[in-house]
Amino acid sequence: MSDQTVDPNDDSSTSRARGTGDGGNSSTSESQPASRSQNAPASAVDAGSSDSAPGGGSAGSGVPSSSAESGSAEGSSAEGSSADGANRPRRRRGSRGGRNRNRSGGAQGGASSSVEGADGASDDANDGVNDVDGGTPDPERQPDELPKRMSQNRPRDTEAAADALVKKPQIGDSRPAPASETPVTEAKAEGQGTGTARSGNRRRRGGRGRGGGGGGQQQGQKQGQQDAQPSDGQQAPQGPQQGQQGQGRQQQKKAAAPRPVEAILGGDGPDLDDETLERRKGRERNGRPVGRYMMAVSVRPEATQIAVLEGRNLIEHYVSRPADDVAQIHGNIYLGKVQNVLPGMEAAFVDIATPKNAVLYRGDVQFDAEDVEKRGSNARIEEILKPRQTIICQVTKNPIAHKGARLTQEVSLPGRFVVLIPNSTTYGISKRLDDGERKRLRSILDKVKPPQHGVIVRTAAEGVTSEEISSDVRRLLSQWDQIEALANSTQAPALLYREPDMAVRVIREEFSDNYRSVVIDDPALFHDVHDYVSSISPALADRIELYDRSTEPLSIFERFHVHEQVHKALDRKVWLPSGGSLIIEHTEALTVIDVNTGKNVGSKSLEETVYRNNLEAAIEIAKQLRLRDIGGIIVIDFIDMEIKGNRDDVIKVFRDALSRDKTRTQVFDISELGLVEMTRKRIGEGLLESFATQCPDCEGRGLRIDPELLL
Repeated sequence: MSDQTVDPNDDSSTSRARGTGDGGNSSTSESQPASRSQNAPASAVDAGSSDSAPGGGSAGSGVPSSSAESGSAEGSSAEGSSADGANRPRRRRGSRGGRNRNRSGGAQGGASSSVEGADGASDDANDGVNDVDGGTPDPERQPDELPKRMSQNRPRDTEAAADALVKKPQIGDSRPAPASETPVTEAKAEGQGTGTARSGNRRRRGGRGRGGGGGGQQQGQKQGQQDAQPSDGQQAPQGPQQGQQGQGRQQQKKAAAPRPVEAILGGDGPDLDDETLERRKGRERNGRPVGRYMMAVSVRPEATQIAVLEGRNLIEHYVSRPADDVAQIHGNIYLGKVQNVLPGMEAAFVDIATPKNAVLYRGDVQFDAEDVEKRGSNARIEEILKPRQTIICQVTKNPIAHKGARLTQEVSLPGRFVVLIPNSTTYGISKRLDDGERKRLRSILDKVKPPQHGVIVRTAAEGVTSEEISSDVRRLLSQWDQIEALANSTQAPALLYREPDMAVRVIREEFSDNYRSVVIDDPALFHDVHDYVSSISPALADRIELYDRSTEPLSIFERFHVHEQVHKALDRKVWLPSGGSLIIEHTEALTVIDVNTGKNVGSKSLEETVYRNNLEAAIEIAKQLRLRDIGGIIVIDFIDMEIKGNRDDVIKVFRDALSRDKTRTQVFDISELGLVEMTRKRIGEGLLESFATQCPDCEGRGLRIDPELLL
């Protein structure tokens, strides 16, 4: 009885246990092969056989592959103990080293040799369960070769751990993960056929298949394989192939997006008599039209530029890039989805398929008071809009810098003579028309106004017939019907209506008999604009001209001296006729304009010199605000004037100069410090931002900090 205690790390004790273990284990091996072959696979028999020491104590149990297998192993251990009369305390299940406890080298060697006959006897019973992972022993292993040592259910040998590791594809792989040197099936057979590790990954305790052992692992693997296989029997994509297919599906979905509604530009207008056409042709001199303004349109692959000149002076300049659905989206109509509602800001952020979510304020929300239960017409925005709600909205301000676009739910479709406001009761006529013309247009509007929509008559409708106004209303109603049909058949967020090109928009808003010509250097755009003007104002169609670049020696902007004026408009310093100057600086919150006398020294007195200089500055500032398209808060620092009448005259001249600008402005009186505070509606980023980008070195500050002084 001196060899009852066997040291697993002692070679001598291992040999003694191997020599005496066969006799103590023979009865157990012969009494249970039948039941094991019926209830467990061959691998379970290998792992479930127990080795009894001479004293009758059980040396340990292998890794069970099912609950029945675990029960048979415990039964055999109990038989050996009762036969030899030894009473060894029973190990509690779930304790450390219980279910997944590894044998010592000697005990495992005895178990391997003692069940060789049982393996052969249970081959027939294993025919139906050959698909169990680890059920087939490793054919390359020799009978006397010991299995690899295990610790905490992991191989102690680093080489064995590397062989058992199966590298999985990771997110971002550009190609499938390379195959492991040892196939997965061989690694599993080597680990489980010898009673060692089942795989390189340790199962989390309490996870799926905890009590199932090998069978649970097999079931989980089969379920994962079934989930990975497509339903039509084709092989499932793996790794980067699956990512590429996902990108392909996204591209197909994007390509399959419905095409937005375009503005109806062509079509035949109403027939006009010769007298009306002759009256609308405008003034002519020597057979050529006479007008105050002229428009030059330059089309290039990278951008389209429109220059508006008064005489020879550049007063407005627009830049439009092709297919710009991110920055130039003013007037577009979207089917948006509400992302979140902020009661503290009284605003909601809406996803309209642009990089930045657009903002919708409470004052721009349109709703029916009967739909709100609590407050009615005074309802808060969180009571009107909910997250994930779908709404139809229109962009009223382009995204600027880090700010998203601004939206409104009061959609409007602009035409040549009228503006259609769907689902509204709005009724109005431009205030720039005289009373007699307003009365005539009101009688026409009462006949052509749709009952369920609102209509506003524009200034361009002065002198037009009722047939022309009715034709414009029908064209806009057709566009709105297409927008509603698209909104009912598409999924948010989506673009429903796209405004036409910049050139067409400017002509639609501003072109009249005051323009002597519209010169375009692109044949395709020339034909589109000519057809549009012919349908709305046939008397002015001959003022649309084509500038042939193949025959002209200069470009269109060089021909009309636009380039040099654009260069001056991009400079921060502007010279006045008398020698004074303006300094224009942009900041995050506002734009500052400083007025200086410069080279203007005057002739009479300081007050007179300052007064004349400020009058010139007031006129030039109004031109620069319009040309550079400066918006937001503007602070002007005029030179101090002692006489109050001089200050009032400067403000009066400044407001008269701003009256020519169609953009809404608000000007306050000069303060005691000589400052003028004003606001101008901001629609886009401005002329400077259209031509320039921020410096990557100084990040727009205009300064570079010396790093040597900071050491």
